[in-house]
Amino acid sequence: MLETRAIVVQVKGSHALVQANQGNGCEQCNGKGCGSGKIAQMFCSKPRQFEVDNPIDARVSDEVIVSVADGAVLQGIGLVYLLPLGLLLAGAALGGSWAMQPAQRDAYAGIGALIGLLLGFVAARWLASRRSLRGGRPYIARQYLGD
Repeated sequence: MLETRAIVVQVKGSHALVQANQGNGCEQCNGKGCGSGKIAQMFCSKPRQFEVDNPIDARVSDEVIVSVADGAVLQGIGLVYLLPLGLLLAGAALGGSWAMQPAQRDAYAGIGALIGLLLGFVAARWLASRRSLRGGRPYIARQYLGD
């Protein structure tokens, strides 16, 4: 289970808008570690807010622990990146094979790749919406009570 601390910013029915603490890297980043937390601060200067499920009825300004199921991040990466890429390649191969003349092969492959990419984005969005309906969303697991 992946977990992070966050503060509830807004409550909307059974969902909450939370602001996650800045990603500071591992514990060594605060000392003399690798410094990846400093790099993250350079590129992520704005606080980020996310909508999550709120099964514990947390209130605004509560400090909470937000959880994501094991494998959900990897599945999301596969859905957002690998599915469109795979359909792009399949579309290019299929489009290139439909060309009647060798001079047309690149144009057909390009059109097939574009169609495959668009289908990949549509499929990824549809699958992501179905996944969120089945409970694959982040949720507030409990209130944070301190270390």
